[in-house]
Amino acid sequence: MSDIQLWTLIFAIITFSVYIYIAYASRVSDTSGFYVAGGGIPAPANGAAIAADWMSAASFISLAGIVGLAYNGYAGGVFLMGWTGGYVLLALLLAPYLRKFGKYTLPDFVGDRYNETARFVAVLAAIVVSFVYVAGQMAGVGLVFTRFLNVGTTTGVIIGMAIVFFYAVLGGMKGITWTQVAQYSVLIVAYLIPAVAVSAKVTGVPLPQIGFGKILEELNGLQADFGLAEYSGAFTQISMPNMVLITAALMFGTAGLPHVIVRFYTAKSVRAARYSALWAIFFIALLYTTAPSVAAFTKLQIMKDLNGTTLADAPGWFNTWSDVGLITTASGAPVSELGSSSFGYTDVMINNDIIVLASPEIGGLPAPIVGLVAAGALAAALSTASGLLLVISSSVANDVYYKKINPQASESQQLMVGRIAMACAILVAGYLGINPPGFVAQVVALAFGLAAASFFPILVLGIFWKKTTAAGAATGMIVGLSLTFAYMLWTLPIYGGSEGLFSIPPTGIGTIGMLINFAVTIAVSQFTKKPSQQMQDLVEEIRYPGRTTLVAQHQAGDL
Repeated sequence: MSDIQLWTLIFAIITFSVYIYIAYASRVSDTSGFYVAGGGIPAPANGAAIAADWMSAASFISLAGIVGLAYNGYAGGVFLMGWTGGYVLLALLLAPYLRKFGKYTLPDFVGDRYNETARFVAVLAAIVVSFVYVAGQMAGVGLVFTRFLNVGTTTGVIIGMAIVFFYAVLGGMKGITWTQVAQYSVLIVAYLIPAVAVSAKVTGVPLPQIGFGKILEELNGLQADFGLAEYSGAFTQISMPNMVLITAALMFGTAGLPHVIVRFYTAKSVRAARYSALWAIFFIALLYTTAPSVAAFTKLQIMKDLNGTTLADAPGWFNTWSDVGLITTASGAPVSELGSSSFGYTDVMINNDIIVLASPEIGGLPAPIVGLVAAGALAAALSTASGLLLVISSSVANDVYYKKINPQASESQQLMVGRIAMACAILVAGYLGINPPGFVAQVVALAFGLAAASFFPILVLGIFWKKTTAAGAATGMIVGLSLTFAYMLWTLPIYGGSEGLFSIPPTGIGTIGMLINFAVTIAVSQFTKKPSQQMQDLVEEIRYPGRTTLVAQHQAGDL
């Protein structure tokens, strides 16, 4: 066992033990604790849990790879803008009002605000979005185990499934929340330490955000030497319309993700929900302002290391990652086919998902730092996976079993169904992690598009237009989700591979689906039965400060 594998194993055992202990100490025996942690999580802790829930394997493992490898730096900025901008929308437009409405899940809000048909459609949409998203997390877990512990992808995913099963099934939302606070601490430390160390080593400036500016000119020059688009060049890889579409899909998708929205139900009050969003933005910014620097530093070093080298003289990190199949020739063949001839950066294909995981090795940092980064990647993937699995579990147990099948179910019966649903969801998530439809961040980006096309319109209209009807909401969700999902299947290389309409990529079609959802919901609402006057008055009241009469009655279950 190498030093890197040893340190990875040490950090994995320590962090997994902490997560399991927290879950055991936070175990619950009622549905309120299982679904929303009893609504008693302090704002800073809730903000950290939201950040961990949302900063998934895509953010930790893949974001820098998107910025540095999949695109030039400028084009990759769509993910930075979309994934952070969505939190501003969420904090201002949705979070406080949904918290004041006071339900367990997003389908619960839809069911109460509209009707049971709309609730069922929302359950299906939540399950689809969550399964697409969780596939990326499990793929990230498999990637880490494959490289750092020298086990197969399937074995790595199974280990991750077992860990998530234990602390998610045992502790529910309460256990997941406090586990995610610990996971955020691990992932942010693991991300910042190597970034600061590499920045100090390369530029003499320990702040990566500042050091990044000092190497940009050199990086642009190397890109030109290799015949690539300028790293900071605008619209060289993504057209302006597609940049708008992708950014909007990620932004509105963030504001409509079921596993993020449910976090605001765990806050103590409406005021705490607002502060939770503020804390979350701060915690997220720590990583998101660092990711472009990690991308630039790592790509610069890669280009220098792979400038006219041979396999015999290639750096150690190159051989290590090519041995596990994550670096190949440009044609996809094993790097051994390069023979003894010299090659450069453009002669090989480097998997987007290895940039952050390989950055400590590329930067020449010691083995303990490499092991810490691996532990951070696992924390990022598992924290989001647990939140997504809880969405699936609560949608089945609360919105299908309790609300539709057995309204007289006891607390213990509901918990049992929820835990069984979560166990089944983990099995499906594991399969998707072993057979993902793309690299980690690409898979996750698809989930954001589906959330934008299905949930965002009916949430905004449900809060700000009291005459939105149940038929309008259900029809809008069905049309928006169906068209978006069909387009993704049509254009994803692993499925249809078509260029699509007007060259709109599958990661940007969610914006079009969202606009169609808005149009359909508004149009159908003009000609269908309006909500009751009591519901219209309640919708009016949730937008005003204070605990008004109808809101109090609704939260108490008297409406």
